[in-house]
Amino acid sequence: MTRWFALALVLLAGCAGDGRGLVPGQSTEADVLAAMGTPKEKRKGTAAGETVLWFPRLPHGRASYAARIGADGRLISVEQRLTRENLNRLEPGVSQESDVRDLLGPPSAVETFPRLQRRAWSYQTQGIEPQLIIVQFSADGFVREAYMIDDPDFVSPGE
Repeated sequence: MTRWFALALVLLAGCAGDGRGLVPGQSTEADVLAAMGTPKEKRKGTAAGETVLWFPRLPHGRASYAARIGADGRLISVEQRLTRENLNRLEPGVSQESDVRDLLGPPSAVETFPRLQRRAWSYQTQGIEPQLIIVQFSADGFVREAYMIDDPDFVSPGE
């Protein structure tokens, strides 16, 4: 398989199931499931009766969509959550694992560093070039560091 063909598959995977065609206030949870597939995770939302369905398109899509469903069973919104803005909302020493899970969704990888007494969640995302969001937690479950770097495993076409 050529690199260009592989890149095309990655780009198509990122487009599939992103919620296009769903209408907030009109589409139902069943419509969301039909359009986006089976969610990886279902969590309580921040508003009363709200549910968030998580559709990570990792590792190839480099996106994680949160479909927010209201208490009435209708779609509130579909949001791509792996953004610099959401990363900047995390506060070291204040934000906890549950806050990160609610904001960014399920991680693509979890690593443990016993000597540092840290656990790291990573998310593959897309800026101008493919990037990684890394959130490190201390043993008490609080965010210690959260940052975005260029993905060292990505090889640009033509290299």
